[in-house]
Formats: sequence, structure tokens, C-alpha cells
Amino acid sequence: MAVLYSSTRGGEKGVSASQAILKGLACDGGLFVPNAIPVIDGKLSDWKELSYKELAYEVMKLYFDDFTEEELKNCIERAYDEKFDTDVIAPMTEADGVFYLELFHGATIAFKDMALSILPHLMTTSAKKNKIENEIVILTATSGDTGKAALAGFAEVEGTKIIVFYPKNGVSPVQERQMVTQKGDNTYVVGIHGNFDDAQSGVKKIFNDKELAEYMNSKGFQFSSANSINIGRLVPQIVYYVFAYLNLLKEERIAEGEKINVVVPTGNFGNILAAYYAKNMGVPIDKLICASNDNKVLYDFFETGCYDRNREFVLTSSPSMDILISSNLERLIYRICGDDPVMNKEFMESLQNTGVYHITKEMKEQLESYSGGYASEAETAETIKSLYEKTGYVIDTHTAVAASVYHKYVKETGDTTKTVIASTASPFKFGRSVLNAIDSKYDSLTDFEQIDELAKVANVAIPNAIDEIRNAPVLHDHICEKDAMVDEVKKFLGI
Repeated sequence: MAVLYSSTRGGEKGVSASQAILKGLACDGGLFVPNAIPVIDGKLSDWKELSYKELAYEVMKLYFDDFTEEELKNCIERAYDEKFDTDVIAPMTEADGVFYLELFHGATIAFKDMALSILPHLMTTSAKKNKIENEIVILTATSGDTGKAALAGFAEVEGTKIIVFYPKNGVSPVQERQMVTQKGDNTYVVGIHGNFDDAQSGVKKIFNDKELAEYMNSKGFQFSSANSINIGRLVPQIVYYVFAYLNLLKEERIAEGEKINVVVPTGNFGNILAAYYAKNMGVPIDKLICASNDNKVLYDFFETGCYDRNREFVLTSSPSMDILISSNLERLIYRICGDDPVMNKEFMESLQNTGVYHITKEMKEQLESYSGGYASEAETAETIKSLYEKTGYVIDTHTAVAASVYHKYVKETGDTTKTVIASTASPFKFGRSVLNAIDSKYDSLTDFEQIDELAKVANVAIPNAIDEIRNAPVLHDHICEKDAMVDEVKKFLGI
């Protein structure tokens, strides 16, 4: 049976995978979800000898079934190539009894590369399949990592332009430098005076502006998204959870059918949602541990069943998680309310109008496989320091949030199930915070001096992604107010 997609708010149904990828966001503001999560046919262990690329095809073809084998394999081949510094693509490192799934070996040294390396190819293939003649304008809000990964993925891709909005003072110096030095005539980067939620809300508002869409169409343009709201971002992320399980099986760390726990540092909820999809496909995952920083809106939600974004926004050392509106949670809400678009739409309208919604008792009971936790700034730093002193292994601030939450979870529950932690960024991306956590004596060094020092401390080579921006010229110096984002779009497109 074909896998078709529907909006979580009911406005669109029976949409093909390629159409959903092209649209990004449904016309009613909802997110596209498959009519059913495909189940792995046969034994999972049959896949344990597959390479990452081979596994990617087996998983993605279950969701993107209107792509031919040749089309999908071509997208995969072009995505997972020499841009990654390891043939394994997503290796695992065991440290202090936990398996760290390293998702930062791509071009921009963050987990977003895992999906944003393939999304441009999925999108251009989708455009051809659907005979789209308009130029596709990728519109993206970023809390730090998505922006650069999307820019790198779409730079110089024919038939596309990409515009990235980021909070001007809400990303790390390395993250900002990665974006503002991006080459490519089809790229445009804008810092906004506001936080990530302001950027994300502004982008959604542009997507939902019907008059603007008609005007764009008349000028030969149409919008799409590279954010994790795009199903073309979510599905590739499922692959690495399947891959992690199969690696443990292959290395005989677990027995066939043995369950594992997965811990994910979480902001917009896409990465942990991909693990949830993997679990529903048949991967033996028990607990999904959702790790938050001081912006603990998700922790509070899992504790109480109330989602409340009306709180102080905290800037932390894990900026990619500094989010109060977790867009991808809508896909989970839709599922646990029985795929009821009317009910889901009411929750989302309540969130937009009041900043709050309360799920029902029956819905909360369906969240049993989730556990929420959060780590303070002090706990995050202490986790980096203690893991390094104990093992010599250095993790970034986001991964440290997850590790801290994991250790608290074990202490509270006594659950010793083998566990995979999604390691979402290279420590070099947040060099100052990581090095200061290990020893504050390095604080007086410049950002790049700290990176050099971190390489010595961690005994790891500096990634090319860092070296290439060290002396790169700033190519994007655009800054705007949060209510002037449409003007920036029009200015870049010359309309």
C-alpha cells in the first residue's frame, strides 16, 4: 500500500512523499505525517551487515515510495559521500558505560548534516517529478546548526535559493561565523533582533501568507522549508537510530530483540521524534529520554501534560536547544490524540493564542515510553569535566545535557538498560564552553586559540569545518527587526 501524507491539521490529505517534501509545511500550517508508520518487514538482523548508505535506502524507501530505486539511491549516494570524514557516517564511541552515537562527522560538524546533506537532492528530484518550473526558495529559521547545514546543502544547487534567519545574539561565535562566511550566490543569511522562537514564528507566518505566495508565484518563486518541519528532514534521521541498534547487534553488545534506551538532547523535537518513528517501525527501543537545558518546556510537558511557553527565555551554552516552541511535537500530539486533526488544531491554536495547551489524561497515558529530564548550566559543565577526567573523551554542551539527564535518570530509576546517547555536535563547535568546563584557565584565549587548545586537550584533529572559517571573509552582514523578515526576503529575491 502506498504511503501518503496528510496535514496534522486536516487541510491536506493524500499527498505523495515528493509533494510533501516540496511543500515543507502544509497549506493549513500543519505538518505532514504518513498515513501509517511503516513497519520493518522481516527480521531487523537481516540488515546488520549493510553499510550506512545501503541501510538508508532500505529505510527511506518505506516512506518515499513514489521515488524510483534509481532516484532514491542517487540522492543517497550524493549525500553521504566525502563530505563526511568517516565512511561509517555515524560511528559510535563507548565511554563510561554509555554508547555515544556521533552524528557530527559531516561538513558542518553537527547532526543536522545527517538529513540536510540529502534534503537538497530529495527536493530537486521532487521538483522534477512534479514538473515544477518555479525556483524553490528555501526559508529557514535556525537556533544555530540547521542554518549552516542547510546553507552548505543548498549552496549552488540549481533551481534553488536559500534564506536563513538566526537570532543575532543567540548562537555561538563559531555557529555565527559558519553562517556569515557561507559562499554561494543563491545563499542569504540574516540575523534578527530576537530569539529563535521569534525567527521560527516569523518564518511560519511567511509560509502562511497566501497573498505573498501568490505574488511569489507570479514572479516565478515558491517557498519550501529545510527546517525539521519538512518530512524530508525527519525521515533521514530515522536511519541513524536503526543503524545504531544494528551496530550494537553486529558487535554483539546486545542480543537480538534486546531493548535499548535512547537519550536525545532536544530543542525542536525532530531528532527524538525520529527515534520514536524508529521504535514504531519495530526497532527494540524501550525508553526515549528527552533531555532539556534550562529552557525546560518539554520536561515540564512530559511531567504535567501541559505545554506552556509562557516563561523566561534562557540563553545557555547549548544554544541549539534554546527553544520554547518545539514545532515537531505537533506530530506526536497528532498521533496520541488518535490522528484527530480537529483536536490537534485546537491544541495548536491554543498554543498560538495563549501560549498554553493541556493534553487529555488518555493522551498522557500514551507517553509512557518517554521520560523527560533537564540539566542546569552547572550540571552540563560538570558532566563534560567528569567524563573527560574519567575517560579522556570530550563531548559538546548539547551532548553533555543528554549525558547529565541520563545519569540522573539511572539514579532515579535504577534502569541499567544499554543506552545510546545522540551526540549531536562536535565539541569544537562550542570550544569556549567545552574548554572552560574542563578548566577555566583557558577563558582569556580567543575563540580560535581555544579551539587549538581543545585539539591538544582532546587529542583530536581540528575538523576542516573549523579551519575553513578561521580566516574566511564575512559575506553576509544583514540584520533586521523580527517584523521586517518579509522585506529581507523580497530584497534578496529582487521583487
